[in-house]
Amino acid sequence: MIKQDLSKAADTRQRIFAIFGASSGNLVEWFDFYVYSFCAIYFAPAFFPKGDTTTQLLNTAGVFAAGFLMRPIGGWLFGRIADKHGRRRSMMISVLMMCGGSLMIAFMPTYATIGAAAPFLLLVARLFQGLSVGGEYGTSATYMSEVAPKNNRGFFASFQYVTLIGGQLLAVLVLVVMQQTLSTEELRAWGWRVPFVLGAAGALVALYLRSSLTETASDETRKKKEAGTFAGLWKHKGAFFTVVGFTAGGSLMFYTFTTYMQKYLVNTAGMNAKTASAVMTGALFVYMVLQPLFGALSDRIGRRNMMLCFGVLGTLCTVPILHLLKDVTDPYAAFGLAILALAIVSFYTSISGLIKAEMFPPEVRALCVGLSYAVGNALFGGSAEFVALSFKAAGMESSFYWYVSIMCAIALLISFRMKDPTKVGYLKDED
Repeated sequence: MIKQDLSKAADTRQRIFAIFGASSGNLVEWFDFYVYSFCAIYFAPAFFPKGDTTTQLLNTAGVFAAGFLMRPIGGWLFGRIADKHGRRRSMMISVLMMCGGSLMIAFMPTYATIGAAAPFLLLVARLFQGLSVGGEYGTSATYMSEVAPKNNRGFFASFQYVTLIGGQLLAVLVLVVMQQTLSTEELRAWGWRVPFVLGAAGALVALYLRSSLTETASDETRKKKEAGTFAGLWKHKGAFFTVVGFTAGGSLMFYTFTTYMQKYLVNTAGMNAKTASAVMTGALFVYMVLQPLFGALSDRIGRRNMMLCFGVLGTLCTVPILHLLKDVTDPYAAFGLAILALAIVSFYTSISGLIKAEMFPPEVRALCVGLSYAVGNALFGGSAEFVALSFKAAGMESSFYWYVSIMCAIALLISFRMKDPTKVGYLKDED
């Protein structure tokens, strides 16, 4: 009995270390990816010097969205590597690629130095990072879902978004520290480069941690004919398009109330940039803490019920929350409204990776999870800022609120029709 307890304790420790190792790279990758969005206010004039603030931000948002267009390719490429050659190898390559993209941006000449080549090279770097992140999500979601203890998968797998949000939070914190120590002129001149250097250094640490992870894809799984192939994916096309459907609404709302929200508070509500950064720092921290709580809730009520809660609340509450934020003057009120929105999004994000992994067999799991997520995210999540700023430039900003609400309603309908993967999914009998 004692030996059994010791063996169980050792197994739990090994699983926790595996989740920590996988999520460390996840944190670094998303830190690098989001630093671009949060620092855009300062480096936009360096690469797009012509036009007003909204036009400059629209250009940088367009490059941000272009990075998302590489995600389906990354989801396919790294998903195939993960299913054919192992999750660990795929995760190591993706974090190394992100490191290269960050270093490229950190030392990139500005428009004043090399002219039109500057925004072009910025686009190339973002496409490179988009490819990396496109592969990171599916592989890390698959790996963390597979190593999580069977009866607590919701709780443990939720740490993917803890680190994903942690990457955002760390990006905001670095920006806040820099805003307190550097002048606006210094931030625009060279300060915005510092976070990209830090991200590249962090990627090397994550690479080291991932090199010692235990592989979860068995030799038998990797040797199957359909492993990592479109033919294998097509056998599960119903689940694939279901994931694309609810990912569209979930990722759109996620990016609306995270990466875009800082700009929204500054550019629409008229809030000071430093105050907006402080508000979003606090909101993202609370949001991060909520993920394991909502993940544990999913172990009790099921993943389908979580998605139904997200769909209902997202459909009903998005428009009122964004209207209230538009006219907010008190930073504490803005903080409260942001927390309310992020709590609604948590019904989706806390189980985002797990609910996808549960819907596919191991031989095509990484490919299906990564590609379905990347397609929905590229079309709707990554374009959130660009669409929002386009509506604003056209004088129809409130139309964006309804757009987000409608996509949440579509996610609700899709969730209502699907079976609960907690009860019928492929992971329920795996350990």
